[in-house]
Amino acid sequence: MSTPAVRMPLSTLDDDAWDDLLSFIEEKRVIPIVGPELLRVETDSGPRLLYDWLATKLAAKLSVDVSLLPQPYTLNDVVCWFLAARGRREEAYVRLRGILKDAPFEPPPALRRLAAIEDFDLFVTTTFDPLLETAMNLERFGGAPSTDVLAYAPNRVADLPTERDRLQRPVVYHLFGKLSASPTYVISDEDLLEFICALQSEHLAPEKLFHELEHSHLLFIGSNFSNWLARLFLRMAKRQRLSDPRDVGEVLADSHSSQDERLVSFLQQVSVRTRIYVGAEKFVEELHSRWMARRKRNVGATTGSAVRFIPPARDMPDNAVFISYAREDLTAVQQIKADLEAAGVTTWFDLDRLEAGDDYDRKIQRNIGRCSYFVPVISATTERRLEAYFRREWSYAIDRSRNMADGAVFVLPVTIDGTGAADAHVPDKFKALHFTSLPQGVVTAEFAQRLKYLISARGQ
Repeated sequence: MSTPAVRMPLSTLDDDAWDDLLSFIEEKRVIPIVGPELLRVETDSGPRLLYDWLATKLAAKLSVDVSLLPQPYTLNDVVCWFLAARGRREEAYVRLRGILKDAPFEPPPALRRLAAIEDFDLFVTTTFDPLLETAMNLERFGGAPSTDVLAYAPNRVADLPTERDRLQRPVVYHLFGKLSASPTYVISDEDLLEFICALQSEHLAPEKLFHELEHSHLLFIGSNFSNWLARLFLRMAKRQRLSDPRDVGEVLADSHSSQDERLVSFLQQVSVRTRIYVGAEKFVEELHSRWMARRKRNVGATTGSAVRFIPPARDMPDNAVFISYAREDLTAVQQIKADLEAAGVTTWFDLDRLEAGDDYDRKIQRNIGRCSYFVPVISATTERRLEAYFRREWSYAIDRSRNMADGAVFVLPVTIDGTGAADAHVPDKFKALHFTSLPQGVVTAEFAQRLKYLISARGQ
C-alpha cells in the first residue's frame, strides 16, 4: 500500500509557521543562504538582476557574439562561449571584476531589509558580489566596514573563526568565492561543479560552517539552484539522508522551485520539513515586516528598553572614548558601550583582542594617544590577572596623562562589581581618581552626562 504524498504548502506560510520561524530567528537558530534573485539593481536601463546585467557587460568586454547564445543568455553562457573560442580563462575574471568595480551599485532594498534583521548573525551567500556586506554595514554600523567577510575557495579553505555563539561580529560567508582578479569564485557551471566537489571533500570542507548549517534552520532566499543541485546542496548542508528524522527545516524562497514538479515531488516524499515560498523579494519583505512588528511588541512588553550592543568599528572613530578591559569582562563592557552610545557618547574598544604582535601594539598605543578619554574597567578579573595586556594599555594612558596639566581629566576608572578602589591592583595615579561604580556595566545617567559634558567642553 503506497503512502499518500504530503502536500507541500506553496506561496505562503501560515501564521503558526511564521511564529515558529520568528522564534527560531530570535534564538539565532536560523541561517539565511542568499542567492542572486535578491540582487535587483538600478541600471541605466532600469531595474535588472545583477547577474543578467553582468552577462551583458561581460559579453561586450570579451567580444562574445550574443546572437549565437541561448536566449535569454546567462553569465555561464558568455563564459562558455569565450572559453570555446580559446579565450584565456583568467581574463573573464579580471574583466568581470573591473566591470563590477566601475559600477558601485547600492544594495537592493531586499538585501537591506534582510540585513536589518539583527537577530541574523551569520549569512551565507552563493554570490560573489559585495552587496550583502555593504547592506550589513549600512544597516548596522552606519556604513563602517564592521562586518566580517569570509570567502571559500578550493585552494584556500576559509572557515568560521570560532563557534557561532562566540562570534563577536556578524559574518558574511561567500560559499562560492568572492569577487577577485583571480579565478577563485564561481562564474560558470564548471566553476560551480569544482566548488561543490571540493566542499564535499573531508579535507577541503569548512568544518565549523558546515556544523552550523547542519544544526540550523536554513532559509534559501533567491537561489538559482537547478533541480539536482538543490537536492545535492540540501543533502550536503544537512549531512544526513533528508528522509531521516531531524528537528530543523528549510524554506526555499525563489521564483522557480515551485514550478519544478520533479523537485517539488521529491521534497514532498523525502524532505517533508522543507517548505517552498514563491518569490524571494516578497518573502524578505514579509519576513522583515513580521520581524519588525514582533520586535516592537517585545520591546513594548518589557519594562525599561533594552539597549542593543553594536560591535565597535575596526578603526577607532575620532575623539572616541577608549574602554580598556579584561577579556573575561566583555559582557559588562558591551553593556557599557551600548549604554554610552545610546546616550550619544562615541566609544571604542578592541573586540578582537589579538594581544600579540608589534602592529597590534602600535595600533592600541596610537588609539590611546588620540582618544578623548580613557575608561579602565576594574573588576575581580583585573585583580586576579596581575599580568595581562590591559595593564599595558593602562601604562600607555598614564604616559599620555604626564603631558597634561595638573587637574586635567583623562582617565575615568569604573568598577563593575564590588572591587574596592583603595586596595585594587591598579597604578597609583588611578587610585588618586574617583572610581565610578557601574554594576554589571549598566551606565548611570550621571556618568553618561559627565562624559558628555567633558567631551563637549573639550571640543570648545
